[in-house]
Amino acid sequence: MNTIQAPILGLHHMTAIVADAQRSVDFYVGALGLRSVKLTVNFDDPTAYHLYFGDAIGSPGTALTFFPYADGRQARVGSGQVAVTRLAVPTDSLEFWRERLVASGVRVADAPAGTDPSLAFQDPDGLRYALVEVEGRTTNPWPASPVPAERAILGMHSVEIWSRRPEATGGVLESIFGYQKVQVDGDRTRYAVRDGCGGSVDVVQSDAVGNGGHGGVHHIAFRTPDAATQLALHDKVHEQGLHVSPVMERNYFRSVYFREPGGVLFEIATDGPGFLIDEPFESLGVDLKLPEQYESQRAWIESRLPKLRFPGVTA
Repeated sequence: MNTIQAPILGLHHMTAIVADAQRSVDFYVGALGLRSVKLTVNFDDPTAYHLYFGDAIGSPGTALTFFPYADGRQARVGSGQVAVTRLAVPTDSLEFWRERLVASGVRVADAPAGTDPSLAFQDPDGLRYALVEVEGRTTNPWPASPVPAERAILGMHSVEIWSRRPEATGGVLESIFGYQKVQVDGDRTRYAVRDGCGGSVDVVQSDAVGNGGHGGVHHIAFRTPDAATQLALHDKVHEQGLHVSPVMERNYFRSVYFREPGGVLFEIATDGPGFLIDEPFESLGVDLKLPEQYESQRAWIESRLPKLRFPGVTA
């Protein structure tokens, strides 16, 4: 078996299903102050957008991404799903965010007593989030954001996974990804990357029956530094008897996918080449970018996708 130094650096991005592309743009850019860093299509279904939001350049660990599908059912959180995505904000920011979210018509709730201080809320599709204050974490703030840089969302802090097989889920995090078990609290176990960077994972024992759909996480992606490390991880997944995809070209990173024993779809994504590979910083994320295999179908694809307006961006 291959030996890998620091195989996983933390969380790379989260991808969820939503119902309405424009509503998601308005919420994630207008309310949360994230930047649209890439407007493209689902590489496996070019009739649907793939929306990417993050910091000024979509740094690994900051991207929240979405497949909008108008048709479909509402998701219900259950075993084999990411139940909560926690986002990091600077210290002394929770009251700012409470006021901003309430002013945007979003219901908020404080974390239960005895847990990490956080502010829980849901997006318009019911996707569950929590804001957590952190110290010493930096990012690339978007200069045009409606949120001041000193209060801006810094990226993903952690995710909460519900699993019928929590020990098996944790085993993947430890034996393949190099996470460490750092805390056990009843049915909840926390795993963290070894160097202490962001991207911890809480695995919660749950037999609840859920389903995917609008407001549900499709997959969670983990960061790996380069293609060589990704291939070594691919081999480790295969050696543990899990079905793993071949390496897939996503233009802005390369990906492999597998479903961990608890049922969550995991992605291993490279840090590069990043979102600036095909458009300049100044106009990032507002023009439709298609992978090469779909460029000849651009007119047909554009005729079937709704036109989007981006807050703070003039036509």
